[in-house]
Amino acid sequence: QVHLVESGGGLVQPGGSLKLSCAASGFTFEREAMSWVRQAPGKGLEWVSDISSRSSFRYYADSVKGRFTISRDNDVNTLYLQMDSLKPEDTAVYYCAKGALRPGTGANPADAFRGQGTQVTVST
Repeated sequence: QVHLVESGGGLVQPGGSLKLSCAASGFTFEREAMSWVRQAPGKGLEWVSDISSRSSFRYYADSVKGRFTISRDNDVNTLYLQMDSLKPEDTAVYYCAKGALRPGTGANPADAFRGQGTQVTVST
């Protein structure tokens, strides 16, 4: 049974940092591209970043490029998202998801298997 469990969210001031983790089980993690998506209050799902199975390729939404870094450790089946220089507009529930979900792949983030999410709030 596929299982994705996100952690690491919280309340942070603008300009601060957080590192999200996603523990994966129930599938061959090292063979799957993985993504982070987010959903801000009152808005739809937004793709944030994805990474290929062996970390050879990493992609970012323009809104987070240069501030967020996606990574993975296939030895411990875990996906990460380092978030720096956080802005209030980064406030959202963040989900990890199976597959590469960036625009142009034909994938719909709403259809992807996701975890339960972790809340990130950027506020003074």
